Amino acid sequence: MTKIISIETFEGHGCIVRVRTDDGLEGIGQTAHSEAKITAEVLHSLVARNYLGRDPFDVVTLADSCARAEYKYFGGFLFRALAGVDTALWDLVGRAKSQPVYQLLGGKARPAVPVYGSAMRRDTTPEDEVDRMITAVAEHGFGAVKVKIGERNGRDGEPRSGRTSRLVPLLRKELGEEIEISADANGAYSPGQAVRIGRLLEEYDYLHFEEPVPYWEYENAERIAAALDIPIGLGEQEFSVENLRRLVTAGMADVIQPDVGYLGGITRARQVADLANLAGVPCVPHSSGRSLTAIFTLHLVTAMPACSLFHEWTIEDVSDMHFYEPFPVARGGEIIVSEAPGWGIEIPESVLRQMERRASTV
Repeated sequence: MTKIISIETFEGHGCIVRVRTDDGLEGIGQTAHSEAKITAEVLHSLVARNYLGRDPFDVVTLADSCARAEYKYFGGFLFRALAGVDTALWDLVGRAKSQPVYQLLGGKARPAVPVYGSAMRRDTTPEDEVDRMITAVAEHGFGAVKVKIGERNGRDGEPRSGRTSRLVPLLRKELGEEIEISADANGAYSPGQAVRIGRLLEEYDYLHFEEPVPYWEYENAERIAAALDIPIGLGEQEFSVENLRRLVTAGMADVIQPDVGYLGGITRARQVADLANLAGVPCVPHSSGRSLTAIFTLHLVTAMPACSLFHEWTIEDVSDMHFYEPFPVARGGEIIVSEAPGWGIEIPESVLRQMERRASTV
């Protein structure tokens, strides 16, 4: 039986993870991008002990058994760390079988991934934000875009006459009716104000309204979903598959948005996509950067039937994440995923040598 003998982390561009076996197999993964040092510590302290000496081809079973074994520490950092090892194992298995990960997940549900241009800024004027979106659509052929509205977890802090009230109609006017537009509040509103903003979005025919209230306010999310016609997107912050199941089955979310890095990797994100498929709810994974998490997400949405809408692709400067090749670029509003084995990417050893390395071994 093949056994995992080492799990390495490389801190620098987030936290890169490399898993190696006793017969020479290896795979590359990554934890959730932010707070790399803390995540690496958790990985080596809590996650690695559940993988060393085990068969890497038991990737689904290992993710489940790790989560159950470390139940005393259930939380965001545990699953951010688990994501690093889980994604490395999917790469390892794909390389060993000479198959891309999307093939391991069931094959191509779509020949290419349609993506939307996702803006991350709240410090722009409405006019500047519209200009940025027009440029992004022209350069990459996006058929859909998303903008930030309100103040992040801001308790209605933005004045009613502020940026959002001007941006929403202006963006529709300048982009026209052919481009789909979504809005992301990052928990900006109280329930009452979320309904008012939601009606503004409905007036201008926006595609969906993401995270209108803080993500932990489940009852408030349910109230908003019942009050509005615009689809409500939830789930990007969740590390619990069970909570994501509740969002879907209780009718709180019209669009479910797991993040591969936050949730614990491809194994658990696939469970949510399958759940969404059974419930008839679109799955639009959160993927706001261009680190390896974007590659993982592309493979997931290539394979999963429920991932039928546009998918997130940042319009911001991502030059600091260009540490792997090939580095994907949206053309004609879509991405075609590599057919190379595993994730289909390579990280030069020269890049890894510049990072802070730690290792857990048998």
